[in-house]
Formats: sequence, C-alpha cells, structure tokens
Amino acid sequence: MGWRDRGIELKSRRQVSQMRPAGLLVAETLELLRGSVVAGMTTRDLDVVAERHIRAGGGVPSFQGYQGFPASVCVSVNDEVVHGIPGDREIAEGDLVSIDCGAVVDGWHGDAAVSVTVGAVPPEVTELVRVTEDALWRGIAAASLGGRVGDLSAAIEGHVRAAGDYGVVEDYTGHGIGTAMHQPPDVPNTGRAGRGARLVEGLVLAVEPMITLGTAETVVLPDDWTVVTTDGSWSAHVEHTFTLTEDGPWVLTALDGGEAALTALGLPFGGR
Repeated sequence: MGWRDRGIELKSRRQVSQMRPAGLLVAETLELLRGSVVAGMTTRDLDVVAERHIRAGGGVPSFQGYQGFPASVCVSVNDEVVHGIPGDREIAEGDLVSIDCGAVVDGWHGDAAVSVTVGAVPPEVTELVRVTEDALWRGIAAASLGGRVGDLSAAIEGHVRAAGDYGVVEDYTGHGIGTAMHQPPDVPNTGRAGRGARLVEGLVLAVEPMITLGTAETVVLPDDWTVVTTDGSWSAHVEHTFTLTEDGPWVLTALDGGEAALTALGLPFGGR
C-alpha cells in the first residue's frame, strides 16, 4: 500500500521549511505563556494572551473552532490530562498547568505543549514533569530514517517505565501534521519498536507523551472536551512537532530547533 493510499502526507524539503514559521510562532507563544502563568489569573487569561500573540505574529490559532473547540489553547490543570477549555478557573499556588498550543501560518500547522508548575509543588510533581519532558526527547532521539513509528513509542514507554510507577496514557496519541493539524499516522506513547509507519524524509510528526502519577485511565467531562484521570491523579503533557532530515532530527516547535537537547543526548542536529 502506498503512502497516498494510507493518507500520510509527505512534504518536500521546501514545504518542511515552510512549516518552520508556524512552529516558531507556537514556540514563542508557549514561552510567553510559561512566563505569564501566576497564581490568581484565570485559564481564560492565558487564552487571551495566546490568541493575541498568535494573531500578532501573522498566524491563526489552530484550535479555535476545531470541531467546535471554543478557545485558542487548551489549558489543563492538575488531574486534567488534555483538552481543558479555558474559563473562569483561577490558577492556584502549587498547581500543575499543561498548555497545548497550535498555530497555522500560510496553510501550515505547528503544535506543541508544555507543563508548568506554579510556585512550590511537591517533589513528585516536579519529577513527573521532568520524566515527561525526558520521555518526549527520548522518543525523538529514537527516530531515524528507515525506522518505524513504534521506535518512538517504545522509547517513550521504556523511559517512563524505568523512571517509576507512572501511568502512560494510551487513549490519546501524537500524530502526523502538516496542511492539517491532525493527520496519519498516530504516534502512540506505548508500543513495540519496529512496528508502525516507516520514518522517511518529509514525514512530520507531533509527539506528545501524557504521563500521570497514578492510573492511565481517563474519562471525558460533560463539557465533551476536558479529559481527566479517573483516580484524580495529576498529569503532565508535553509535545513537539519534528521532522527527520539526512542530518538528523529537526524540532520545528523548539526555538533552537532542538539543537541543545539533541546535542545533550549525543545526537546530530538536522535543522536548516
């Protein structure tokens, strides 16, 4: 079965480069939001900051209106895993806030997420965020031309399992991305190496581990969007959009293209 038959969109080198402005705008927006989060503000306040920055940067929020989603970013607090709708909830000292951001520039999408702790938090929450971030980069590090999507999945799961008794959410996955925000193939956070779609030049993926302090089981709240853990355990969510070049990975939603993190893992940097 060919790539077109499977619905996977491969980009030319020029098209991948055209995705970088959207990725940079997402990266800049998330850095702004990371620095903006303080106790006492509402989750809607973050949404306002995000929309203004995205539009001022020449982009359009990918999430706004997507299948009816009513905001520009997803803001998920504590036991909320993903897809939290910004609103009147006040962020409190000690909260764990996950922010998922997407932007489209000239028809191309970027998608990334960060988890931010607000003030002093228990050590296990700090460690949860660290493990989730490290798992993301371990997944990207496992990707190589000619490999399979399952190589990333196995690396993410393996890193988390080795780090402690965490839940790895399976109901929500990473995905292909390009002229649409969500495209084939899915990028699960659990799996076996050597399985799944082949990793080839021109494939762009959004990788997004969601890790919890307890169960991996989730439920959707009555708003039909917000996903929470069934046992109330806290969750972290991080995400980057990346591609593979002949020289190595290029993280389109990292300000430096992922160079620092990849170098720290002993990997080449494939940015242009």
